[in-house]
Amino acid sequence: MTLDPALSDRLKRNADGLIAAVVVEHSTSDVLMMAWMNDEALERTLTTRRGTYYSRSRQELWAKGETSGHVQHVREVRIDCDGDTVLLRVDQTGPACHTGTHTCFDTDERLLLADESENP
Repeated sequence: MTLDPALSDRLKRNADGLIAAVVVEHSTSDVLMMAWMNDEALERTLTTRRGTYYSRSRQELWAKGETSGHVQHVREVRIDCDGDTVLLRVDQTGPACHTGTHTCFDTDERLLLADESENP
């Protein structure tokens, strides 16, 4: 597979050739997870409409849900203004987080509480 050259030219990759992928649930707009993509992962995602990412620890592609069954059907992919992040809107089947929770961002720990931001 080869990523469309016009799309590839718009992307700004990090030193490892990767771009950040932020994944949002289409129906709720919950931020589900953040992962990394290389060109092949993005091409596969666009071709199959299944969330496919690059594992930095295993140094290989992985499709969300290939072992858990918690797949992501990709409805939309957008590139941010800088070209260094993609946003995926997905229909998530089951939990998105490897810990078994709906989202990777549902911990009780917050760096800044919403009400604190209003009164600096």
